[in-house]
Amino acid sequence: MSRAVKVATRDDIRQLTGAERSAVLLLSLGEEHSAKIWQMMDEEEVKEVSQVMSNLGSVSAGVVEKLMVEFVSQMSGTGSLMGSYESTERLIARFMPQDKVSQIMEEIRGPAGRTMWDKLANVNETVLANYLKNEYPQTVSVVLSKIKPEHAARVLGSLPEEFALEVVQRMLRMESVQKDILDKVEKTLRVEFMSNLARTAKRDSHEHMAEIFNNFDRQTESRFITALEERSRDSAERIKALMFTFEDLGKLDPGSIQTLLRHVEKDKLALALKGATDSLRDIFFSNMSERAGKILREDMEAMGPVRLKDVDEAQMRMVNVAKDLANKGEIMIANKQGEDELVY
Repeated sequence: MSRAVKVATRDDIRQLTGAERSAVLLLSLGEEHSAKIWQMMDEEEVKEVSQVMSNLGSVSAGVVEKLMVEFVSQMSGTGSLMGSYESTERLIARFMPQDKVSQIMEEIRGPAGRTMWDKLANVNETVLANYLKNEYPQTVSVVLSKIKPEHAARVLGSLPEEFALEVVQRMLRMESVQKDILDKVEKTLRVEFMSNLARTAKRDSHEHMAEIFNNFDRQTESRFITALEERSRDSAERIKALMFTFEDLGKLDPGSIQTLLRHVEKDKLALALKGATDSLRDIFFSNMSERAGKILREDMEAMGPVRLKDVDEAQMRMVNVAKDLANKGEIMIANKQGEDELVY
């Protein structure tokens, strides 16, 4: 019996291959609607589905209906499909210019919100203040006049006092802002600030590998770095430059360290600092109250000798918490190259 006859007469769609299901669905959508799907397929997929489609023959209405029902139920069911930034970017790159794709993805990766001012409302006040403190007071006054009062209050409280007072005075004297000035401020925020926030999720293969290396214990990390240096010194150096380590936590600003301390379990903190350098310990203790620091020192002393593996795990936990907070815009991590932007 030919394959075409088998497909045409079979009522159990579970026996159909993936290519056969795709072919039936594409035929049922018709030329106009299926054309868009064909354009999204690569050459090998087109060849496979085309070959199956050419041998389908007549397919019963019952088979088509069952496939349609299954397809719709899978699309609406949890776990049947998974979207991500990467898959979305690949998809829209098939029918849009790259510069437009980059602009759209940066908009998506940035804080949620339809307008620029909606997006700013979802940016942590410390992160926003760290950016605005380097702008002209007049520009800052325009920005703060456009966001909600409660958010503006938190941002003002995070700015240097003299600078904040200058902004307050300018806001008091400010009349209605001309549209061209507002457009210019909005464009600057979009290009300089939002694009930097968006880069927190935009990584190349070396950045992704640095993330993996960050999760190795010390011995494994050292072993892989050494082996990679022998094969590709350039790649090894790039990975090392991109890695965010426990020691890098000492480069956080005081506000970020204090935020991190609030999100790390006390037992993990004590264990992590047990294996830290004296200078790094001092940085963390200087950002605690005297009482909290005293309790933490006592906890560390009471631990006695601890396993290096446990220390590594606790330090890795702190690094991962810091990265999560940076990704949410709650703390700022300085780029190792010294560029004034957020990095993940």
